[in-house]
Amino acid sequence: MKPAAFDYHAPETAAEAVDLLAELGDEAKFIAGGQSLMPLLVLRLAVFEHLVDLRRPAGLRGIDTGTGTVRIGATTTHATVGRSEVIARGVPLLARATPLIGHFQIRNRGTIGGSLAHADAAAEYPAVAMTLDADIETLSPRGTRTIPAEEFFQGMWTTAVEPDELVTAVTFPVWTGRCGYAIEEFTRRSGDFAVAGAAVAVRVDADDRIERCAITVFGMGPAPIRARALETDLVGRGASTISARDVGHDATAHLDAVPSDGHGTDGYRRRVGAAMVARAWTRAVEEALDD
Repeated sequence: MKPAAFDYHAPETAAEAVDLLAELGDEAKFIAGGQSLMPLLVLRLAVFEHLVDLRRPAGLRGIDTGTGTVRIGATTTHATVGRSEVIARGVPLLARATPLIGHFQIRNRGTIGGSLAHADAAAEYPAVAMTLDADIETLSPRGTRTIPAEEFFQGMWTTAVEPDELVTAVTFPVWTGRCGYAIEEFTRRSGDFAVAGAAVAVRVDADDRIERCAITVFGMGPAPIRARALETDLVGRGASTISARDVGHDATAHLDAVPSDGHGTDGYRRRVGAAMVARAWTRAVEEALDD
């Protein structure tokens, strides 16, 4: 199949792209890497009269460091993220998630902003953004705003981005101290979306007690889900005394609306998800204790 006919627009700046969207209205759609949008267009699951290409604006790509933060432009590709030493040092969890995304052809074209805006519940970057309390920046005719990841992801393919807004960047806080990170996922085939997955970040104090932790499951609901009550319960406990199996069980036992589909039932996904959390927790704690 082929996509329906559309007019192509290639603005030079982010502001010009936003102005085009305001002018063209609901019949226009932004396209960055196109790794999610193009299949929808080809299958005629989505039809737009105008595509606004975001590949030209230089201000939408690149990696910058701030005071305790790493900021990544929305059209920065997965491959660029994966190669970045700045990200490997400052946001290790993001670097480790990148090789899990599709195949190298997808990583060469796909963008971090596109992944966040598409908001697939089984995708890796939204889970990392949720785990690390990232901030997503947007631009509209009204100006700029910053949306915390906790508020950004609202459901399957649904975000807090308004119809006239463009995702321009994402900023990750840099954790300091004795930290460990891990992301685990189970897929039917290499490159598939996760049946269930988990992202974990841990910081321990000088006495090897949990000082801070973040646990997110993905592929197990309409959006990535933080296990915040569990995180609070784990803080202050000796890292080596915590059962990873119990952490996995507690992170998944009380989830609502776990999907049942051709990839697995509710019960199956819970068991797989619990195992992914346990594995990620074990790896993250081991890294933190070795630091």
